[in-house]
Amino acid sequence: MPLEAPLSPLVDRLADLNARHAHHSATQVLDHALSNPLVGETALVSSFGADSVVLLHMVSVIERTTPVLFLDTEMLFPETLDYQREVAELLGLNVQVIRPDRDVTFLQDPNNRMHVHNPDGCCAIRKEEPLRKALAPFDAWITGRKRFQCGQRAALEFFEADEEGRIKINPLAQWAAQDISDYITNNRLPRHPLVAKGYPSLGCAPCTTRIAAGEDSRAGRWRGLNKTECGIHFANGAPKLTEEART
Repeated sequence: MPLEAPLSPLVDRLADLNARHAHHSATQVLDHALSNPLVGETALVSSFGADSVVLLHMVSVIERTTPVLFLDTEMLFPETLDYQREVAELLGLNVQVIRPDRDVTFLQDPNNRMHVHNPDGCCAIRKEEPLRKALAPFDAWITGRKRFQCGQRAALEFFEADEEGRIKINPLAQWAAQDISDYITNNRLPRHPLVAKGYPSLGCAPCTTRIAAGEDSRAGRWRGLNKTECGIHFANGAPKLTEEART
């Protein structure tokens, strides 16, 4: 979508945005992202997972009409689908439910078993491609990723680029797990019912397990596999960036 304001090169805008907001709060980052014409048309991408209600609540307070893209992979926990409906109604959110192309899943995963022998391929047809199409009208998108989730997220910035040249906004990048818990408690927000059952990080049901005491919060994702990300944010261990953003 063309923007009304002239744009400087993406890498320069990202550097400026990160420098400008280095010591700002999550709400300040989010408010700026939703009001700055140099950021552009922005959507929140939400899994309605363990921590999602924090950003969803912030968006409902700052700009409730913000499009919220919910990716229903058709492999999610039933509790996640129920939670999505509950939170959307409670906060009055503008939710757009995104699903994979049924023709594609029928041809490539007719028995819903691709996750067993080709988990990357499963993520590609159920997550990456549907989200790519849904984000086409937007210039930027908001994610709930945080540095404390470690691994490839440890050096996360507030603003980065995706492979299509859009701006990705991570307002909670600097938050700790306790910050998340405190926000949910202080604002009396509903928690995902599976968190109390040992699922601090939630994805598709076949690829998510409970974690044991002392394990990393994402240890239950793709347990036993050399895989830590679905492919939406990283590919082959590296952030998905455009060539422009790499220069």
